[in-house]
Amino acid sequence: MTTNDSPERTKQRVSEQQRQQVLELRRRMSLREVATATGLPLGTVKTLVSRSGAFRDNLEHRAFFTLPPFRPSASTDLSTRAAPPQRTITGDKEVDALLWLRECIETGDEALIGLALEASKRIATPHKELDQRFREWEWKPYRLGLKPGIPPFRFHGLHELEGLARDSLALAKDRAEAAGRFGNVNADTDQEHWCCVVLAGMEPDGMGFHDKAEVAERFKAHLERLPHTLADCLHELDYWNDLWRLRRACPESPGAYTYEGPNEASARRFFVEGLLAEIRPRNRDEAKAVLRHATAHQRLEGATGDAILENLIG
Repeated sequence: MTTNDSPERTKQRVSEQQRQQVLELRRRMSLREVATATGLPLGTVKTLVSRSGAFRDNLEHRAFFTLPPFRPSASTDLSTRAAPPQRTITGDKEVDALLWLRECIETGDEALIGLALEASKRIATPHKELDQRFREWEWKPYRLGLKPGIPPFRFHGLHELEGLARDSLALAKDRAEAAGRFGNVNADTDQEHWCCVVLAGMEPDGMGFHDKAEVAERFKAHLERLPHTLADCLHELDYWNDLWRLRRACPESPGAYTYEGPNEASARRFFVEGLLAEIRPRNRDEAKAVLRHATAHQRLEGATGDAILENLIG
């Protein structure tokens, strides 16, 4: 290593403009590519990047984009529930019994679910046959629109009690977590309010989207809450995913759509997703973590997916 590569010489010959250029290029290039683009020695580039701290995890950002702590005493959702009343709906005793067991399962009460699954084994007729009998009753022309209090089927048929039980238990757990963390999970969070403040005055288009370039400019002006690394991006995206998961378990009213927050919060999430194609991975493990995340959340389709892949392997 020559004296020209020493930290002392680096300080003397690198201007502030060059330093900023190195940091900006490093967000989308490898260290060697930055050195080539700027004409600076690779060792100098490494020193500038390391000393800046801009490519270490942003702890202030992570602390802000974190769910509130869980307070068990705030949740009463795990208390034992009474079984729903048995009703005559179709007039077919076996079908009505299966409908009632399904209602018991949808309460999310673990004890009731266990009893319902055990009781379902005592129905001699195959459950798929009962499902078909129910469909025939449901779709008779004069029945359409006249379904007295039949619970929604979500993603499971009448006979798919095991799958329904798994989902109901998961939803009950999420409801308890939402109550313990938020109380009212459908009220805008501090993070969503901050997004609204940063993007104040911007008007979304007819589809509810904000101008991507201006959104990026505004959020990048707030360095204290800007992801420095791909790991930071994944941390924040996990925050938004967890918030949606908890809200999905607690609709504002029965059958209501999940509240996704203000458009400004969606703009923030899209901005951070875009950074997955901009911020260079620090190592193979970080690149693999992004690839796993993008695969799990189906973010590898189209031009956006190609950009993420090019960033990870470039």
